[in-house]
Amino acid sequence: MDIVRIEKSFGRFDELLALIRSSFAYMDGVIDPPSSAHRLTSDALMQKTKDEIAFVAIDGDHLLGCVFCKPETSSLYVGKLAVSAKAQGKGVGRALLAKAEDIASGLGLAALRLETRIELTGNHQRFSAWGFAKTAENSHPGYDRITSIEMTKRLG
Repeated sequence: MDIVRIEKSFGRFDELLALIRSSFAYMDGVIDPPSSAHRLTSDALMQKTKDEIAFVAIDGDHLLGCVFCKPETSSLYVGKLAVSAKAQGKGVGRALLAKAEDIASGLGLAALRLETRIELTGNHQRFSAWGFAKTAENSHPGYDRITSIEMTKRLG
């Protein structure tokens, strides 16, 4: 497996979109509001790779996963961490997060930060096992209840 930065020559945005949507599909009917993955398009992903730092995990010709990273003041925001169903449990997510840690360290940032939905307790446990701790609770616009939690992993 290789972790490769997505450059402007990357020609597989339709496949990347399908990977994200399929790996987030288990959330349908579980989380409210629905995942922002439903609003993504191939063109939006192409723009996202220009605005953020994005990587894919590839084995041969198969896309196994992806992660999008956005530098903030003191942390690197990790979003759209997705792993294909056939690659889950094989270290792909951990490898993508390790790449994000390398990027954060290279930028002099002290932490990784992510958000996960309140309903996805399995994700909370997985991220905790990977060194993340809950740092905040948030609500999406228009909601009067907690809809997501923020988790941070201190580096160094």
